[in-house]
Amino acid sequence: MVFDKLRKAFSSKPSSDEEYLEIDVEQEQKDHKVLIKLYMLRVYDDINEILAALREGYTITLIDIKVLRQKDPLELKRAISKIKKTVDALDGSVAGFGDNVIIATPSFARIHKDIPKPRDDQQKRSKFDY
Repeated sequence: MVFDKLRKAFSSKPSSDEEYLEIDVEQEQKDHKVLIKLYMLRVYDDINEILAALREGYTITLIDIKVLRQKDPLELKRAISKIKKTVDALDGSVAGFGDNVIIATPSFARIHKDIPKPRDDQQKRSKFDY
């Protein structure tokens, strides 16, 4: 009896009751496009939303840290440390941009961190520049 049910289940001819395909209409369709999201870090707990977005794998985050920097520099240091650890675990990149913005990316993106040195015009002059 059990073997008959298994044979029917694996047979090449579907029975008339099983000729339809069930589709879950409520299943969310996700776009796998890259998102760039802007966040403002006001308190330490704001990093939870940032970390969740990074873990999805398709989000580059730009984080404004100015408010938390002015409020509590120690909390800012904790928040940045946690963001760095999470991004390192995801094989991503983190970089500061100016004094108040941090950029964090997942593994598909890298941040080029080559900062050009300021030119010292006094040392670069030759005798022909006068």
